[in-house]
Amino acid sequence: MSRILLEAPVFSLQGALEAAQYGIDRLELCANFPEGGETPSAGMLRFLKSEVDIPVFVMIRPRGGDFVYSQKELIVMKQDIQLLAELGADGFVFGVLDEKGKVNESANKMLLRAANDKPCTFHRAIDASADLHDSLEKIIDLGFQRILTSGGKNSLSEGMETVLSLLEKAQDRIIIMPGGGTKAEHIPVLKKTGFLQEVHSSCKMTKPSTNEYINPDLNFSGQPVDFSQHLGVDPELVQGFKQVL
Repeated sequence: MSRILLEAPVFSLQGALEAAQYGIDRLELCANFPEGGETPSAGMLRFLKSEVDIPVFVMIRPRGGDFVYSQKELIVMKQDIQLLAELGADGFVFGVLDEKGKVNESANKMLLRAANDKPCTFHRAIDASADLHDSLEKIIDLGFQRILTSGGKNSLSEGMETVLSLLEKAQDRIIIMPGGGTKAEHIPVLKKTGFLQEVHSSCKMTKPSTNEYINPDLNFSGQPVDFSQHLGVDPELVQGFKQVL
């Protein structure tokens, strides 16, 4: 069996550079960690492509919240795909549902066409869908290369049985990439299916900022902001995955 690929979602320049340095195989470039990932800036992608030599897949998500998008939001997503493709994106990560929790086939087809044969991942929108096994078949038929899923639960630990069933059902028809609180100890169970090809884990840790002044009276959006730390990547967590993969 070939080596299992390790992908990391990254939300900052520091995190992206560290992930590449510590041995991550592919980056999922996102913005807005609290919302679970949104479309990153064009400048971030262009700079990263000049700095790292591993593939960079780009999140295409115009906002947080649900995965039911208006026609105008879909146009924004299409234009983001076209622009970011020109700047060197190696692949894209997106997923559109309809109001009933089913895969929106027409919207996803339009975005896949915009990607112009670059590989596309259907992200954890599948976990918000009404029937994961029905969604699996529709996503395969649409032509996505992989699905990122935690089995419809908040974390892989909770959704493990469903992820295992998706791996068994999908077999070699599409890559099922487990993600969502993925830990190295999950890997042996997943590998037993014989169909595990890729794993998604942030391997994140907080690191101190160089900022020396903090205004104690300042919050943004009504939420406390920690100006003393940044999100980075933990090399020990990466190595833990590498050893079991």
